[in-house]
Amino acid sequence: MAGRGPQSFKKRQKEQQRKEKQQEKASRREERKNSPLGASDQEELRVLDAPYILPEFQDFEEATPASATSVPASAPVPTPTPTTP
Repeated sequence: MAGRGPQSFKKRQKEQQRKEKQQEKASRREERKNSPLGASDQEELRVLDAPYILPEFQDFEEATPASATSVPASAPVPTPTPTTP
């Protein structure tokens, strides 16, 4: 019985890799499906009803008065001018 040619061997290897990948995906899906809902590694998301200021920025906000950070509504907005070399 003759051996397989190089193209047939490559095709067979490729097909085996495809099947293995498919099997791995199926097992991962099963794991996710069977795991409890709260067991994910991600941080729990929650709806905010007010702005949340991170602790490292709280000092900055207190030091800067509100009038210094706000821009008056009548102030013109500068537009960037294109430069050509």
